[in-house]
Amino acid sequence: MQLYMRSAGTGLPVVLLHAFPLSSAMWLAQREGLARACRVITPDLRGFGGSRLGEDEPSLDLMADDVARLLDEEGIDRAVVGGLSMGGYVTMAFCRRHPDRMLGAILADTKAGPDPAPARENRERIARAVLSDGSDVLVNEVLPALIGPTTKERRAMVFGRVKGLVQSAPPGAVAWAQRAMAARPDSFDTLAALKVPLLVVVGEEDELSPPADAEAMARAAPGGRLEIIPKAGHLSAVEQPEAFNAAVAEFLRTELGGVRQARA
Repeated sequence: MQLYMRSAGTGLPVVLLHAFPLSSAMWLAQREGLARACRVITPDLRGFGGSRLGEDEPSLDLMADDVARLLDEEGIDRAVVGGLSMGGYVTMAFCRRHPDRMLGAILADTKAGPDPAPARENRERIARAVLSDGSDVLVNEVLPALIGPTTKERRAMVFGRVKGLVQSAPPGAVAWAQRAMAARPDSFDTLAALKVPLLVVVGEEDELSPPADAEAMARAAPGGRLEIIPKAGHLSAVEQPEAFNAAVAEFLRTELGGVRQARA
């Protein structure tokens, strides 16, 4: 499985994994804004964007292994690995399966707990609906919760861009990813075992993965740092990219010396 990716900048490698049901296109502002501080690597997870889905059974572990192979292809031994929402789930799977490849972790607008039974059942319902009827269920049920009220009220272009990405998600990838996420394990032990710095980011208006979930993750890790992004919902990196980028750049500078490495 070869993942399509976009990258920008040089120096410290920072892999950012996209949310469901988007693609690496969501990280445009991060590739532009963080390229001065590090090498930003943004792959399309399998089935989304330019990456094919393949025939494997749904699995976050498989998605994490795809990322490890991408690092191999790029000649990168260790990297900062992070993700938003679904990308955060893949990041936690990467932490479990490839801890020796980690320099640091970034978890944005995600949660460490598993889905309760009603959430798993809802994921399966949406998976079946997308396969039978297309993206309408995503636009009607998933999209509204991705964006915070401030963005909806004041940044119509951002909402429109996200809607376009949601509508372009391939039904097969959507169903596969929903089933992979539904089967994810509890990851609090994974966070407690982290040997690298962790940045947890959350939009203050995030209703899907609220600040309380982010606080619990930051507390669970030995060196967890929490940043709450004002006026942002679930897609904090898209809704308030300047604040998100500032939090990441400060984390890289203070915890990893990333800015100095990139400029050397």
